[in-house]
Amino acid sequence: MKLMWFHLMPYTELPEDFREKNPSVWVDIHSSLFDPRRAHHMYNDFMDELEFAAECGFDAVCVNEHHSNGYGLMPSPNLIASSLARRTTDTALCVLGNSLALYNPPTRVAEEFAMIDVISGGRLIAGFPVGSPMDTCYAYGQNPSMLRERYLEAHDLVVKAWTEPETFAFNGRYNQQRYVNIWPRPVQQPRPPIWIPGGGSVETWRWCAQMDHVYCYLSYYGYKAGQSTMDGFWAEMDRLGKDRNPYHAGFLQFVGVAETREEAYRLYREPAEYFYGRCLHIDPRFAGPPGYTTEETQRQGIKGQVQQAADKSQEQSQRYETKFTTLAREMDAIVDKGYVVIGSPDEVAAQLKEVAHNLNVGHLMLLLQFGNMNKDLAKYNTQLFAEKVMPQLKDVFGEWEDRWWPRPMEHAARAALSSFAPAAVAAE
Repeated sequence: MKLMWFHLMPYTELPEDFREKNPSVWVDIHSSLFDPRRAHHMYNDFMDELEFAAECGFDAVCVNEHHSNGYGLMPSPNLIASSLARRTTDTALCVLGNSLALYNPPTRVAEEFAMIDVISGGRLIAGFPVGSPMDTCYAYGQNPSMLRERYLEAHDLVVKAWTEPETFAFNGRYNQQRYVNIWPRPVQQPRPPIWIPGGGSVETWRWCAQMDHVYCYLSYYGYKAGQSTMDGFWAEMDRLGKDRNPYHAGFLQFVGVAETREEAYRLYREPAEYFYGRCLHIDPRFAGPPGYTTEETQRQGIKGQVQQAADKSQEQSQRYETKFTTLAREMDAIVDKGYVVIGSPDEVAAQLKEVAHNLNVGHLMLLLQFGNMNKDLAKYNTQLFAEKVMPQLKDVFGEWEDRWWPRPMEHAARAALSSFAPAAVAAE
């Protein structure tokens, strides 16, 4: 099994009364809440944490794209990945990803991803999300009824730009380019592996099977809530005659490790409650624009995570609760519902083995920094997981081939990290 360290880069200093005084963490969150001088430290802490995870031996580090929000401060994950390409050596770089429909022209994605792949020596995993409705339809003004068509066309253009050796013309509905001839081109041939973050739409499952892409369920709500989505994916794979190779799927899980379960509860309570109480405070106005969700997905009664979070926010603003509400905000319920797996190393390893087998997922993405967790605690969580949990999970699914993992250059052929420093600096 591949164990991957995922970072959302949340803004860690939203006020305690944020939910009461602000309608949403996304789209119209007030700019006065952002302090660039404090964010300077946040970004550098986040980069330290990603580099530390690579040093600890995680198979990949993962970043993603969001806009106009306090949930995740990465409008350009490519900027982060390009730095990591230079500051890491063997770790895969998973960009989950670039929201293709937001790029005009999409060849910009093909070029920038190719740059990251070349700088890193072939370590890129290319993620192509449709994008949340907040990011795509509101922050970037895309028409929701055209979003998926635009996305699919952009995907085809990027893949052809990577794989077609000759200059070609592309004449699509949304993109017309007389000359497509990207430089640089990726190290990995015919192209880097493509992973698709999805929220449970039937069409995405089928398309991943058709294209032979990895389907990634980036769950806010943990393995218990994720079971039905992953069951649906594998049922669709069975229907299409695909094998059950667990590396055809990825899943995101929040994790907090400590020496004892009691200590884990104490350490991770505040970050977990911060994330579920503030980072997922989404105004229902932005959660479900008409046309964003496909008709078949609606007919099957599948509700996206964003819509679930927004529904819960609306309930709280109306000051009522029911036993059927989706989103827990207090630590007891967060743990009970499986949003965050906590415990001693042995307890966490046992739980994650069960998660991997029940969901049949070979790419396990781990949020070991979440909410307002500080750098020291994030590094403690990361190191303890690497030293005492990771060895217990490495052999899971060892009988399967991972056909969706990067194929980097041989070590002997790669550039060495330079220790060059200008003479004046070296003299100091």
